[in-house]
Amino acid sequence: MGTSTPSDGTEAGRSEEATAAAHSYPSDETALLVIDPYNDFLSEGGKLWPAAREVAEGIGLLDHMRAALAAARDHGIRVFIVPHHRTSPGDYRTWDHLSPTQRRIVERQTFAVGSWGAQWHPDFEPRENDLVMSQHWSASGFANTDLDMMLTQHGIRQIVLIGMRANTCVDTTARFGQELGYHVTLVRDAIGAFAWDEMTATFEINAPQYAHAIPTTEEFLAAVHDRSPADRPARRPTRRSGS
Repeated sequence: MGTSTPSDGTEAGRSEEATAAAHSYPSDETALLVIDPYNDFLSEGGKLWPAAREVAEGIGLLDHMRAALAAARDHGIRVFIVPHHRTSPGDYRTWDHLSPTQRRIVERQTFAVGSWGAQWHPDFEPRENDLVMSQHWSASGFANTDLDMMLTQHGIRQIVLIGMRANTCVDTTARFGQELGYHVTLVRDAIGAFAWDEMTATFEINAPQYAHAIPTTEEFLAAVHDRSPADRPARRPTRRSGS
């Protein structure tokens, strides 16, 4: 996969820009959003794993997700699990405007209620202090869920996204988050897709227009590990009034 094009048109510029933007992740105002960590997406035998495998193995997706999650937990960054709707046979039956993706979900019964595929990948199961959000019906983890409210209740100002799928749920959730006023980070090799073109569209075309940082996992880990409590800025006021 190529590198995204920075504002000055150079690879070095993109790297410096993304890394510089990723330097400060105060644990009391940063959340890691783990998007759709289901077996159907991430496990051998999952319904969508054959489509995800090439990119996932090519970027070391699972190892990078594990590393980002471990670093977040080690440094007190709160973890939010952001799951897609678990599918029941009668879902969407009366809907007027199913998206193409929702039609495929109906056909395949992806993330089917009670199925192994709708269980969490074992490495990304929520722990006691993690928060599991209400399920999103389409691509955005914010639309028609409690995510924004729960982030606000926990004083979160920065969101860091990992998981599936780059050009759908991750991209849409990240865009929505930026519109709501959050600082948005996409960990580019801890986010998977079904094709390299989808990765290119997300990280080289779309995300540079809205994301504040697009580090690699290595860059993100360095930013988290290098940020000691004494170096962190004083807590700023709540993100927006009247929320």
